[in-house]
Amino acid sequence: MATAHDALEKLFQKARKAIAERDWDRAKQVYLQALGLKSDSPDVHYGLATVFFQLRELTSAAHHFKEVTRLDPLRAGAYINLGAVQNLLQQYDEAVTVLRRGLQLDATRVEGYYNLGVVYRNLGQEDLAMQAYREALRLNPRMADAQLNLANLLFGRQNYRQALHHYEEALKLRPNWAKALDGIAQTREVLEGEKKPASTPETFGAVGSGLDPTAQVDPDTHGGFLTHLHQVTIESEESGRALHHILEREVEPAVKELSSALLYQHGLRTELEECVAKFESAVDRMRQTYQQMQNRIGNLKKLETQFPHQ
Repeated sequence: MATAHDALEKLFQKARKAIAERDWDRAKQVYLQALGLKSDSPDVHYGLATVFFQLRELTSAAHHFKEVTRLDPLRAGAYINLGAVQNLLQQYDEAVTVLRRGLQLDATRVEGYYNLGVVYRNLGQEDLAMQAYREALRLNPRMADAQLNLANLLFGRQNYRQALHHYEEALKLRPNWAKALDGIAQTREVLEGEKKPASTPETFGAVGSGLDPTAQVDPDTHGGFLTHLHQVTIESEESGRALHHILEREVEPAVKELSSALLYQHGLRTELEECVAKFESAVDRMRQTYQQMQNRIGNLKKLETQFPHQ
C-alpha cells in the first residue's frame, strides 16, 4: 500500500521534471498538491518559493522562503534567497538582516555576499557594498557580476585604475559584455585626460570675445588650451555622473523611506527622526555635488573668452 511519503516523493519527481522542462506553472501546481499532503515540509515550501520566484510572484516567493526559515532555521540558502527576493521588493533593511543570518550559518556562500553588496548599494552604503563584493570575489574571483558592480562603485569614487582592473576582469569572464566594454571605454577616457599636463594661463593666447568657428586651431600652438578644455569637460561630465548617482542611490531611497514612515507611521519616533536625518543628508550631498557641477560648467564657459584666435 502506497504511503503518504511515497505519494509525496512522486510529486517531488513530477515537480523536478517540470522544472527541468522550465514548465513553471506545472511545477507550481504539483508543489501545491504536495503542500496539501504535508504543509510543514520545508522542502515543499522551498520548491514553491523557487517556482514563485521564476514566475516573478515575489511576494509569494518571500512568504515560502520565510516558511523554510521557520521550519528549518539552520538552512542558510533559504535566508540568502529570501534576502535576494526582499531586495527586489525593496525591503532593504529586512534583506540585510536575513542575508547576515544566512552568512552566519554558512560563511562560504558567495551569493550571500554578492546579494549583500547589492542591498547595501541600494541603501547608499557604498563602503559596505564594496566590502561585500570584495568578499564575494575572494571566494570566487570568476563572478563577473561582482567584478562589474565593484568596478562601478570604484569608478564613482574616482578610483579609476582599480575600476579599470575590475572592468577588464569582468570582460575576461564574459567576453563582449557591453556593460564591461562601456566601463572600460569611459575609464580609459578619464585616465587619458589625467595623463595630459596641466596648462598655464600664458598658453591660452589672446583674449577673444567668444568661440570663433572659423578659427584655425593648431595642436602644437594651442596644445595648452586644448588640454585645459578637455580636462574641464571631463570634470563637468564626472560631476554630472556623480549627481545622477546620488539622486539614484541616496536621494531616491531616502525619499521612499521617509514617505513610508510618514504615511504609515510605523515604528518609534526615533525611526522617523532617522529617516528625516538620512533624507537631509542625501539632499545636502546632492546640493554640494550640484554646486560643484555648476562651478565646473562655469569654468567651461569661461574658456569661451580664452579661445586662441589667429
